[in-house]
Amino acid sequence: MTMKQLHRLNQPILLNGIYTDTYPENISSTRRIKEFCMLPFLFLPFLLAYALAHGKGAPYESYGILRGIYACNYQMRNLGSFCTPEQSEVYYSYGCGCINIDYLATFVGCLHIGNRDNDATLDKLIELCHHDFNVTISRENFLKAYDRYLDAAKSPSEIEGFNITIPVDVPLKINETVALTYTRAYDNFLGNYDDSLYYGVGILAYWAFVMLVASIANWSMIICPSLVQKCTGPFSTYWRKYITLPALARRNKTNEQKFLWFLDFIVPSRFETLVLLGFVGVTVAGCSAGIQWFEEDPVFTKRYAAMCRYVADRTGIVVSVYMPIVILFAGRNNFLQYLTHWSFATFITYHRWVARVAFILVFIHAVCFSLTFEEYFSYYYHQNYIIWGAIATVAGGLIMFQGLLVLRRKWYEVFLIIHIILAAFFIGGSWIHVDELGYVWFYYAASAVWIFDRVVRIVRLIAFGCPSSQVILLADETLKVIVPKPKYWNAVPGGHAFIHFLRPSCFWQSHPFTFTESSESSDSIVLYCKVKGGITHGLYQYLSKHPGQTTQIRVSLEGPYGGPTPSSKYDTAVFVAGGNGIPGIYSEVFDLAVRSPDNTKQALKLVWIVREYKSLYWFYEELCALKNTRIQTTIYITNPDSHAHLDEFNKRFPLVEESESDSNSNKEEKETSLEEKSYNKIQESSDEALPSLSPEEDYQAKKKIIETIHSELAHVEFKVGRPCMEDLVVQETKESNGSVSFVTCGHPRMVDDLRYEVVKNLDKADGKRIEFFEQLQVWA
Repeated sequence: MTMKQLHRLNQPILLNGIYTDTYPENISSTRRIKEFCMLPFLFLPFLLAYALAHGKGAPYESYGILRGIYACNYQMRNLGSFCTPEQSEVYYSYGCGCINIDYLATFVGCLHIGNRDNDATLDKLIELCHHDFNVTISRENFLKAYDRYLDAAKSPSEIEGFNITIPVDVPLKINETVALTYTRAYDNFLGNYDDSLYYGVGILAYWAFVMLVASIANWSMIICPSLVQKCTGPFSTYWRKYITLPALARRNKTNEQKFLWFLDFIVPSRFETLVLLGFVGVTVAGCSAGIQWFEEDPVFTKRYAAMCRYVADRTGIVVSVYMPIVILFAGRNNFLQYLTHWSFATFITYHRWVARVAFILVFIHAVCFSLTFEEYFSYYYHQNYIIWGAIATVAGGLIMFQGLLVLRRKWYEVFLIIHIILAAFFIGGSWIHVDELGYVWFYYAASAVWIFDRVVRIVRLIAFGCPSSQVILLADETLKVIVPKPKYWNAVPGGHAFIHFLRPSCFWQSHPFTFTESSESSDSIVLYCKVKGGITHGLYQYLSKHPGQTTQIRVSLEGPYGGPTPSSKYDTAVFVAGGNGIPGIYSEVFDLAVRSPDNTKQALKLVWIVREYKSLYWFYEELCALKNTRIQTTIYITNPDSHAHLDEFNKRFPLVEESESDSNSNKEEKETSLEEKSYNKIQESSDEALPSLSPEEDYQAKKKIIETIHSELAHVEFKVGRPCMEDLVVQETKESNGSVSFVTCGHPRMVDDLRYEVVKNLDKADGKRIEFFEQLQVWA
């Protein structure tokens, strides 16, 4: 702690735990307005540079020993004067004891009450005198001072013509009752700083405990699968049925909830909700425990002032302590994901709620501080740390608003840019706000976490390079991106990667997509991107103008992230995908089949739900690749009567003009690479794949296409309609020889329905372990 801080802390007027005799002149309103108007135009990178350049980085120092020193010093200031005004100007308040024997004698006499004159306290006084005033005193000085106090100390009433502002030449007697009152007041006031730090660390310990439990539970599925699969007793079943697996209420977990017209939100799972309630509970306890006031308090004479000040200090310190985890939870390269095996979506959920609680604490801190010192607002208004604290508070409030789900969904890229800018103002403003108060190190840690995540992401992009990749616009408004990958890059089954399309209009944007290894080459991966808004819609328009709706675009990938589920440890693994959720599901089940082709003990089943036959077009090569595997594949067509755009298959198979006599040539054509045939046909075909036909001829032609699809995919079972998730779960559980896992990705409603039915049947499995793994990640 600097000398300047100690001086401020021991003047008669209490301001923010800082005492001062005088107020500086008020800064003009015009200057204040100019300063605030300039702040929004600060260029973002210079904000952190400013914090780094101006940060003193004062380390936190416990107030344990200093409480007695400050209590005695403040009591003595209200008791009398010892140093001349000139000496006080140089040595401040407590520093007078370094040169004045009567002050030191009175000081030691005060410390003697309550046995505060211990070795640690005396050593601290010696250090302060030497470090701050270059005055050397020793233990002998304290002994002599105490002897003088016992021999010569007088009470103010015993000194003729006593005046509190005129220095005296004798020690002053300390009233023991009053001294203990001052001690108690400073234990409440300065002890709150220490307690706040400990309670903040306690909240971090809560998260550490939760993650330790999660790590043990999730890693045990991988390390000790046989032991986990034996856990089918009443307690285990109850815990998973009512705590870990279900949605908070009813079915909806990944599907957003509607509220008014713009306040849609995603509800955390029941387990996530309990974790967050526990976090809120320990936060409330940590921000209120030990805060008390007594009526004789000489520091805060009014209860409301004391409580506001204590709560302001407690909330401000607590939120600083756990600020690093707010940033860590939002990072893509969060090491906690590997420890806990939680998904990125889970950490984003925790990030949002922890950030919301953090802002509430910041708001309480600002309000309570303002109420405590509303009479001295003009004194604080111009101070740099107050200005930046206000900026951080406003930035935090704006983040709460612009983080609404409707804004994230409709204008994600705009949301992301604004979010990063506001977060930088929040962290930078908080950094400057606490720079000299001993808590800036927590913002060092928060900034280091953010910088580490960005550096790793940039390194990943540089290492991957910018290969020229083929981008194809396929049926069902899907983009197929075939990306050559470096040899070191491991296509993790069930993983995802963030792709940058290196075009002038969007090179800085990145979007996550699951991928599969190319069925034609192990040196390439394939990403399927559903055309929605933003970048995918721009690419849709761009490719629509190209011949064959395909072109070469340089891309870069950041990843891989995520990974496979522990489904390989179960006797039956059922993979259920809906629509464009198939790539990640397919990559995982296909990897299991290829990696262990002789493992006939494990049953692998793939269920894909699509709306129309045309939806098969963009994933046809992968479906054909399942032919020689042990994967039992079922495809549900929910609207089989729709033949819209079915003629897209003509670009792959020239069926309409084919006659029965051409069967031999057709057979040879089928042996040709499906991938090569597709691209050749795309470029050779005209906009009209089918010739002009009558309605009946058109119907028969498309019917023949469907028949050929069934023939080509004879290893796939086709079913009409939408599957009943309850029947699916019951049937697969009944047919399994042992444990069964359900892995799913697709439309949020489908995922929620499957989860609901799995949970409902946990206690009806006749001792079989049933597990549910969700690969759908909803974070925007």
